[in-house]
Amino acid sequence: MGNAGFFQALLKRRWVVKGLRRRRLLNVAALIPLIGAAFAGFATNTQAAPSAASSATGACQLSSAQGQIQHVIFVQFDNTHFTRDNPNVPSDLEQMPNLLNFIKGNGVLLSNHHTPLISHTATDILTSFTGLYGDHMGVPVSNSFRYFNPDGTTNLGVSFAYWTDPVFDPSMPPNPTPDGTFNMLTAAGKNAPAPWVPYTRAGCDVGQVATANTVLENLATDIPTVFGAGSPQALAVSGDPGCQLSTPNCQSFSDFVGIGVHCALGSSLCSAANGARPDLLPDEPGGYSGYMGLFGHKYVAPLVSPTGPLADLNGNVIQDHRTPTSHIGFPGFDGMSASVSLSYVAAMQEHGIPITYAYISDAHDAHPSGPAYGPGQAGYVAALAAYNDAFGRFFKRLADDGINKSNTLFVFTADEGDHFAGGPPSPAGCNGVTTPCTYAKIGEINTNYAGLLATEQGVTTPFKVHSDDAPTVYITGNPTRTDPNTRSFERATSKLTALNPINGKSDTITTFLADPVEMKALHMITADPRRTPTFTLFADPNYFLFAGAPNCTSPCVTENPGFAWNHGDVQPEIVTTWLGMVGPGIEHRGVDRHTWSDHTDIRPTLMVLLGLKDDYVHDGRALTEEFSSRTRPAAIRNGKFTEVARIYKQINATVGPFGLATLKASTRAIESGSASSDSTYTDLENRLMSLTSDRDALAAQMISLLEGAEFNGHAISEHQAEQLVDEGHELLERASDLASPED
Repeated sequence: MGNAGFFQALLKRRWVVKGLRRRRLLNVAALIPLIGAAFAGFATNTQAAPSAASSATGACQLSSAQGQIQHVIFVQFDNTHFTRDNPNVPSDLEQMPNLLNFIKGNGVLLSNHHTPLISHTATDILTSFTGLYGDHMGVPVSNSFRYFNPDGTTNLGVSFAYWTDPVFDPSMPPNPTPDGTFNMLTAAGKNAPAPWVPYTRAGCDVGQVATANTVLENLATDIPTVFGAGSPQALAVSGDPGCQLSTPNCQSFSDFVGIGVHCALGSSLCSAANGARPDLLPDEPGGYSGYMGLFGHKYVAPLVSPTGPLADLNGNVIQDHRTPTSHIGFPGFDGMSASVSLSYVAAMQEHGIPITYAYISDAHDAHPSGPAYGPGQAGYVAALAAYNDAFGRFFKRLADDGINKSNTLFVFTADEGDHFAGGPPSPAGCNGVTTPCTYAKIGEINTNYAGLLATEQGVTTPFKVHSDDAPTVYITGNPTRTDPNTRSFERATSKLTALNPINGKSDTITTFLADPVEMKALHMITADPRRTPTFTLFADPNYFLFAGAPNCTSPCVTENPGFAWNHGDVQPEIVTTWLGMVGPGIEHRGVDRHTWSDHTDIRPTLMVLLGLKDDYVHDGRALTEEFSSRTRPAAIRNGKFTEVARIYKQINATVGPFGLATLKASTRAIESGSASSDSTYTDLENRLMSLTSDRDALAAQMISLLEGAEFNGHAISEHQAEQLVDEGHELLERASDLASPED
């Protein structure tokens, strides 16, 4: 039996490979007996389905302003760019004119849209779905993280796990005591509210296509959570040797992972005969009893493709491409090309599932095994051409079904941007489309952080990291932030340099540093203190840091052509992405380059447009500037909503002016001082804590008024707005002053 077969759904998902690809996972044989114990105290779907008599089946009742929206299609790309990575090469969206022109010609594309921190797929997508930063939904660090044990060691946690899972810890065999909390976690320590709930309560079935944590992500924790540890599905997994291989090669993965439907109460789609399971949400505000769901291609595909196996938009049966035997069903997360993902969406919409959320994998890697492409490289251009063709087929198919901009709200976005790690293209001036580009130098710079600390700074303190270009650092023993060992470690980190193998220059690796004081300002501290890192290092985006041996016997700095697109960091090309919206209530504005937004704003925008409501306060605000005048709620039209909303984003967004200023101040603090004197650090940290406390209090006042206008009809008065805007500007001035060295 190979290594950790249960976890290979994660390893084939490029999102997690960035965090886990160098980590040797453990043999799953020792894990199987522990799965049940790990789930004690967590909900598993073992209750009986409600009888038809106890369920009220009704049509999907969305409550948009003019009653026109009957469908919602939400598509989130992985690492797909609106802006150009090379000035001569058309951007990803420019090479997909079928999509770009659909958005620009019928709605709006916001190009000043942003991610949270850290800017990785799990955090970004979950923020988009919930309207919450990581401190309020549990996943501020991804695509993996670590948590401290009582003895000061750390274990691995994986960000991708089904919504009601506990922390997914592949290292449980040597340490069978998991963290003991939900992966998706509110600030109060409860399981985070699920994003499909307002839809299903409104009578709408919700289709999920490879979308983070709303579908089964793996065969380890998710199968016992949803089906039960002794279920036929669990027995199918444990009895198939192919599921235990280091790369999964089994029908169970294609059957159960990646695809799902959360059904309205009493929906005929989610019958016991169709394989439905109870859709349990143990901490959902207001309760969530009697709802059912379908989990896996095995149960969904026959209902949306009743005449035969589901095919992609090119007519190919959807399957993985394992050898020696492929498996019909979910093809893996890196197999979610536009043709595959959009086919699932179209089939669901055609068969009575009016709300669909879908993920499309990136085009800049040769899936499933690489290597990475550079801008304008032939494989990259070909992939984007295929994506463009898929969107043309998709929009035509929907139009033939009567699903179009007159009755459907379309939302398109990308999880984050990227920094391309590579040299200049050849020939100079190539545009990729007519003249292909090639690259002599391509690939992120793999950097042994532990080796550099030991050889450059003489620091051999034991530690672990979430490997990344923005690694979170966990010093063994879990010392406090003011502990002398912590402070000397941080100062040493700030001084590390490396010879860049791409351009031959010497680089300072550290760009910014954030300890728990600043991470709180950046919404990165969860209700689970064991997940709080010692500090976070935001590095030069060409570098990917890991903790290897404390020496450079093997080179500490090497170029890795398998991966060339870095994210997680704070550079503009990484944290700036885009948002497109088309449909009833959306103005035809083309490209909006001015409105500042981030992923937290998507959820409240959808809820206002659809006349629905979440059972919690969002961290974002509705983007009502993009609404037609008739669609804006009266309290927003008649009050000072926009003025308050804009200053709110400036002080509360992780990569807004306040967040970036405090990150700069945090870096000043952490880099300062010596073993004999640390007064500058103490002073700046105290001022940061005070500033963040004041920000939190002011932001709470603002969001209360904003949500009152969005959902409860309470207009914001001119007096209220003036006072809050003035206080917001004063707060920004204080943050700016703290970021700048005193004269």
